[in-house]
Amino acid sequence: MLKNLRVYNSLTRQKEEFKPLNPPYVGMYVCGPTVYSNVHLGNVRTFMSFDVIYRYLMHLGYKVRYVRNITDVGHLLDDGTDRISKKARLDNLEPMEVVQTYTNDFHDVMTLFNSIPPSIEPSAIGHLMEQIEVVKDLLDKGMAYESEGSVYFDVETYNKAGNNYGELSGRVLDELMAGSRDLDGQDEKRHPADFALWKKASPEHIMRWDSPWGVGFPGWHLECSVMSTKYLGANFDIHGGGMDLKFPHHECEIAQNCCSTGQKGANYWLHTNMLTVNGTKMSKSLGNSFLPAELVSGDHPMLDEGYSPMTVRFFMLQTHYSSTLDFSNEALKASKKGYRKLMNGLRNLKQLSYVPNEEVEINEKQANQVNKLCDNCYSAMNDDFNTALTIGHLFNLTKKINNIHTGNLQPAELGEEIFNRMKETFLAFTEEVLGLKDEPATNTNGLIEGIIDMYRKAKTEKDYAQVDQIRAMLKAEGVVVKDMKSGIDWAYEE
Repeated sequence: MLKNLRVYNSLTRQKEEFKPLNPPYVGMYVCGPTVYSNVHLGNVRTFMSFDVIYRYLMHLGYKVRYVRNITDVGHLLDDGTDRISKKARLDNLEPMEVVQTYTNDFHDVMTLFNSIPPSIEPSAIGHLMEQIEVVKDLLDKGMAYESEGSVYFDVETYNKAGNNYGELSGRVLDELMAGSRDLDGQDEKRHPADFALWKKASPEHIMRWDSPWGVGFPGWHLECSVMSTKYLGANFDIHGGGMDLKFPHHECEIAQNCCSTGQKGANYWLHTNMLTVNGTKMSKSLGNSFLPAELVSGDHPMLDEGYSPMTVRFFMLQTHYSSTLDFSNEALKASKKGYRKLMNGLRNLKQLSYVPNEEVEINEKQANQVNKLCDNCYSAMNDDFNTALTIGHLFNLTKKINNIHTGNLQPAELGEEIFNRMKETFLAFTEEVLGLKDEPATNTNGLIEGIIDMYRKAKTEKDYAQVDQIRAMLKAEGVVVKDMKSGIDWAYEE
């Protein structure tokens, strides 16, 4: 198993060497979607980032239990209305119909962008009894209090016990104001920062269950503490989510975990950054947000064209997960070219095999360069899963692959060991780790090969008018004809 993997831990605010609690096993929990609306691109970016982390850890030989929850209760609007209940009323549906519809949509979007399903995908409603038991435990320990049928976590008592509410987000308790995504009436709470563990349901509230404190529903923050520790233990390796969850959601999780299990939950807290469009924060209110389906179809006034799912995946992975990702037509078009260049390299590589040639001496310079590029792919991913740097190294490997493909470099010049390492590394990082794959609109390879045969015949017969016509026709479809020393081939236009 390769070592030297370093990750940026949001809790300690520094890069740390990744040391699993129980190698080769790794426990990873990522806060999943709240299923009351269509999946947005922020979701896609977050889950795609952790998909790559999941893939890379498995590539290194770790056995990963990846848990990603579904929030189907407890995520409220500022007026205390449950988002799923509100959607159910508007559409005249049962709440679980809303949940299932948007869960299916979420899965479809993740499949579209070639993400691997998690090991376990629990739901909040499926763990109500466990959440009630944790609330009882926190009340017994004096870390929570009941107020008018609701139960709140007591943040001041937590801090007085020697803890630090705010250690993840860097906030100071005395400066915290009421409301920050909190879902409760402030008059019921002892301190504005206190958060709901169990909320009393109003008579019109659809999603409601019996509890020792009356009819109600669990607080949003509680579900992740319960599900992560149930499936991964009180202390596990990685907890992830978008940076918008750092406060209050993840902050509240740490507080609950400390009091209920004596542990903070994860050793490493990882957060993806936000999305912008032409330098401005992506937001529905600003009218500059678009759904994944709109990005693929191009059916949005801000988009010049549609971009294929793998182009979008490539685009997102060209920026480190912790950096802001800016959408623009120019950036997406550049990614389209970059993705095609990488796929051309992948296609060429799959056609290559090592052919011994005793008359060819090993070119030490070329062999060392290729070996170093393979090392660089690992070094980049070991630097906090830096996909952007990794893609850069893959582009450099593509140049070597293309040189072999065109006959300018012989496989024997690299030697069998280095050639095989180049092939294994490029295939593994492109397809297995980054999750990129060739995606022709249809199975057109046979058709293109047939047209290329016509091109060869026309060129042999010196029918240059036909040669030019075929070139122009293929170019219009994004395919270029390549006349090389080794013969005639084709590639996607870059």
